[in-house]
Order: sequence, then structure tokens, then C-alpha cells
Amino acid sequence: MARIAGVDLPKKKHMEIALTYIHGIGRTSARKILDEAELSYDTNSDDLTDSDVAKIRKILEEGYHVEGDRRREVSMDIKRLMDSGSYRGLRHRKGLPCRGQRTSTNARTRKGPRRGSGIKRK
Repeated sequence: MARIAGVDLPKKKHMEIALTYIHGIGRTSARKILDEAELSYDTNSDDLTDSDVAKIRKILEEGYHVEGDRRREVSMDIKRLMDSGSYRGLRHRKGLPCRGQRTSTNARTRKGPRRGSGIKRK
């Protein structure tokens, strides 16, 4: 099992998919990384050699913000919005969607479970 950027890559997955388990890497950047490392997209994560893993690690260290650094960046961006008092910051603070979605119905992911009037009794 390969360990890259503090994440254990899943077994029996193509590398194109396995790299997306690292926070900050999507399908497009995974393909770019594999192109730089001269690996096939269809290579299984089980079949990686130590030199392949070292190549991928080196590429990630040089040109990508991943895992802890990326999470810190995102949280600092959200904190900046909240401190500035912008509309998006207020929506983050209230736990509501901040990209224009409707909230009269739906938005359950951000708002959480419904808080109804309670259980009705006879």
C-alpha cells in the first residue's frame, strides 16, 4: 500500500482515481501528475514500485498544495470572509448555502436535519 502526502492510497484502484483520495488533487491534476511521472492512468495502486512513489512524492512537493496545507488555506479563506463581514462570510457563519441556492426547500446538507414542531400527541 503506497503512502503519499500522509494518505494511504486505496488498493485495487487505477492511479488516476487513487490520487484523488489526497485532499487538493482532482482528476485533472491527477492526470497531470501521472503524465509528469510517466505512468499510465490505468496502473493499479498495488503495482507501484518504490521509485514510482518517490517520483509522485517529488512532483507533489514541488508544485502542489495538498492535504494539511490545502486544508489550512481553505479554512483561512473562509475565516477571512467571515471576519470581513461579506455576504458569503455571513452565510458561512449562519451555516447556510453561500452560492445562491434556494433555502425555502432543500439545502438540508448545510442546514442539518429538520427541526419540526415536535411529536404530535393525541
